[in-house]
Amino acid sequence: MGILEGKRILVTGVLTDASIGFHVARVAQEEGARVALTAYPRPTLTQRTAKRLPSGPDDPPPVIELDVTSTADLDALAGRLREHGFDRLDGVVHAIGFAPQSALGGTFLDTPWEDVATALHASTYSLKSLTMACLPLMEQGGSVVGLDFDATKAWPVYDWMGVAKAGLESCARYLAKYLGPKNIRVNLVSAGPLATMAAKSIPGFGGLTEMWPQAAPLGWDIKDSEPTARAVVALLSDWFPATTGEIVHVDGGLHAVGAPDPGLD
Repeated sequence: MGILEGKRILVTGVLTDASIGFHVARVAQEEGARVALTAYPRPTLTQRTAKRLPSGPDDPPPVIELDVTSTADLDALAGRLREHGFDRLDGVVHAIGFAPQSALGGTFLDTPWEDVATALHASTYSLKSLTMACLPLMEQGGSVVGLDFDATKAWPVYDWMGVAKAGLESCARYLAKYLGPKNIRVNLVSAGPLATMAAKSIPGFGGLTEMWPQAAPLGWDIKDSEPTARAVVALLSDWFPATTGEIVHVDGGLHAVGAPDPGLD
């Protein structure tokens, strides 16, 4: 019996089988959950990817088109989930992030506000708006888990996406504060760099992926999303009943060290 047996989980951000969300959905199914996916901006791509997930009660799982910056889509989300037999949700996975190219790659000082606003809306405020859209289906409580990238440092090329992640971390803490009385936990998993479509779209991001495996005490495989997915699923489960407002690092331990070990002569 899996740790998510009988639970109903909504997973966002699944584009391809390289998406972290895909592996979260896969592990969640393997642990007994019934899963629904959201898709944007290419629902047909997510629908094809969904067919690669393990078989379950929904084979493949339902895919609901959702633009988290659209009030109309958010207002319709609970109803669309009910149409697919999801009369409740036990967990929500926020695996969404977007920033225009002008907000990444070393152009921090020149990024216009309009592009910064887009990044903050899609990557930060969306945690709150997605959670609130799902709230009608979480009357019995549940778990919200978002995907993070360490915002305590200014990383090369990450620029305004780093600012958006810092906002995401603060947003998660405030959601944890206000939703705790409703028995809803809100936590983040801060993963190391992984070879997703989103990461590949960041100019110069390869520098981080080259450094990370050498600098992380446990090492790091940029092609292995399994550790991150397992952490998300654990936080979705009942094994963390009194944990909220937390950031769990799944990065090989790099967040805990200052610099790569130069070795001893």
